[in-house]
Amino acid sequence: MLDEEWVMGRSRRRIDDFDVVAFDADDTLWQSEDGFQQTEARFAELVSPFAPIGIDVLDALHATEKTDIASQGYGVKAFTLSMVRAAISMTDGAVPTEVIRQLVDLGAALLVEPVHLLPDVPEVLARVGRDARLVMITKGDLVHQTRKVTTSGLEHHFTDIEIVLEKDPATYAKLLARFGVEPDRFCMVGNSVRSDILPVMAIGAHAVHVPYHLTWELERVDDHTEDVVALERLADLPAWLGLD
Repeated sequence: MLDEEWVMGRSRRRIDDFDVVAFDADDTLWQSEDGFQQTEARFAELVSPFAPIGIDVLDALHATEKTDIASQGYGVKAFTLSMVRAAISMTDGAVPTEVIRQLVDLGAALLVEPVHLLPDVPEVLARVGRDARLVMITKGDLVHQTRKVTTSGLEHHFTDIEIVLEKDPATYAKLLARFGVEPDRFCMVGNSVRSDILPVMAIGAHAVHVPYHLTWELERVDDHTEDVVALERLADLPAWLGLD
């Protein structure tokens, strides 16, 4: 349930405070990190037997991913390449070709995994969309993200769907200019404090954090000083906007 402090206090907003309400996609509207973490667990099973004693294979994988983002971006294809590079690097080339093939197959399976909507998503979009313009802002591989959008059944709720390379203050500022909305009339809803909340607040816009039970290692934020509005679940958003 929506916390009484948010319902009665200054943190609660009204829908007419905003011209545009934006939603993240992965782990806000549908499941995503579940598949990645299951694949990481399988990666560890496959590669650990060939890695030197004392190597944390998942730490090594995450380090490779972090390095690769600059050249490969985000998404399943980038993740698959990072798995292959990490496996070869940490084993000094000892990992068998068969293991590499299985890693590639794991990535290919993620690309065709069906979209699993999170609870209450269609109802929340329909309710908020009756009173505000809705847009989607997600990052990742263009082809894969587009496939998820078009097969989700949610595309019709949004006037704009933006698939970006990075979610930083500069990107959000460009998007708001494209939407023709001032920062104080814009609200972003998402599960990632790092990508959906802090960079939006940095440009003077509003953001609502709806945590997911899993968080990618590279999306974690341990310390920040901003006073972040957080809702327990997406179904609480209409009440926060004064729509119930």
